Amino acid sequence: MSTLNYLFASSLIHYDKFFLELNRFFRLRLAHSYVNEHCFDVVVVGGGIVGSATARQLLLNRPGLRMAILEKENELGMHQTGHNSGVIHAGIYYKPGSLKAKLCVEGSQMAYKYCDDKKIPYKRVGKLIVACNALEVERLNELYDRSLKNQVQGVKLLQSIEQIQAIEPKCVGLAAIWSPNTGIVDWGQVNRSYGKDFEQKGGKIFNQFQVIKFELKTKSSDNDSDNNYPIIISSKNGQQIRSKYVITAAGLYADKVAQLTNGKKIPKIVPFRGEYLVLRKESSDMVKTNIYPVPDPRFPFLGVHFTPRMDGSIWVGPNAVLAFKREGYRYRDFNLMEFIETATFPGFLRLSFRYFFAGIDEMYRSLSVNAQLKKLQRFVPSITKDDIDLTKHVAGVRAQALDENGNLVDDFVFEFDANSGRVMHVRNAPSPAATSSLAIARVIAERAEQEFKL
Repeated sequence: MSTLNYLFASSLIHYDKFFLELNRFFRLRLAHSYVNEHCFDVVVVGGGIVGSATARQLLLNRPGLRMAILEKENELGMHQTGHNSGVIHAGIYYKPGSLKAKLCVEGSQMAYKYCDDKKIPYKRVGKLIVACNALEVERLNELYDRSLKNQVQGVKLLQSIEQIQAIEPKCVGLAAIWSPNTGIVDWGQVNRSYGKDFEQKGGKIFNQFQVIKFELKTKSSDNDSDNNYPIIISSKNGQQIRSKYVITAAGLYADKVAQLTNGKKIPKIVPFRGEYLVLRKESSDMVKTNIYPVPDPRFPFLGVHFTPRMDGSIWVGPNAVLAFKREGYRYRDFNLMEFIETATFPGFLRLSFRYFFAGIDEMYRSLSVNAQLKKLQRFVPSITKDDIDLTKHVAGVRAQALDENGNLVDDFVFEFDANSGRVMHVRNAPSPAATSSLAIARVIAERAEQEFKL
């Protein structure tokens, strides 16, 4: 009897060991599966063109990285990228020697090459920057000198209406800069192509992931996820992603996302809506190139222009009015808390007082087609209200970064979380961010590799 008891007890011990090992096996498999699906070396928050280009570039530089893009919409590039004018800028306007000028010139060349490689359609329709009076001619000459210093390819100074109309027959002016290498493209398509490249290199895209919280876990000896992937990123719908490092490029919510990791409140994003009119299909052959005004240094925004589109339509505008929410593409798009936050921000109040009458004029043109038309007729006198398709409304919202004194932040701003050493914020990536996206991505990726020691 004692022998039978011994054998029975021995078998129970073996069974216990077997089930313990089986349980350990499945726990390890589950943990491994979790790491594969939810834990990453670097996560990029924001699937606009800057975030997507950055994620793609970092994975090209470091192919072994486990990376993810978190995007709050159901596809990439739904906001600034998907609502911009579609221009491939040449780099004429920007201060020589600035990062903005350098990245635009480089980015333009890289964009054309990328589109050629990926067979993404584009058109080199060119751009005329037209001066209509003596003061504008003086500013135009300064702008031409600036374009030469920026090494913009192919620019020419046209000094008569005959030279202007040899390029654009219905355009008038005293002088103009001709930029043959300015083009147009569907930047939304380019953005999605960046995302496709990223996925093909092993990256993962999480759509409908609206980040609401970052949590940094301290090291724990009994929790590998806390040790290896200390940042927990939570979404509005309850999802969680873990990562070693984070880069944010949140566009219209850049300041809000930065503050989730105790980032600075300044610069603050103030949303300005740019509204375009659209020419009727029968009038879309009125112009074939971009026609832009000479920038007035007294005012922060460029002014109305003619912009051909890849679908053959012509956009005319925009104005620049305050949006009542950060993604407010129409007057009826309103968010009370966002509006109050903007309206009470000292920087916005100072900007408003400084440009009070210019702001009133922008709002008037927003409500009056005739007022917008009058601005357009400076360059193309033959355009009339009959040429405008009044059934169409197109608009974009610009994430304008402001400091507390009401100054427009005109160059790139990066912020690092010095406490953790694990988070980098792209606080401002100003126009022409789409044109410059590949060049910007290279800069951000290099800085991230240096800061994160990847």
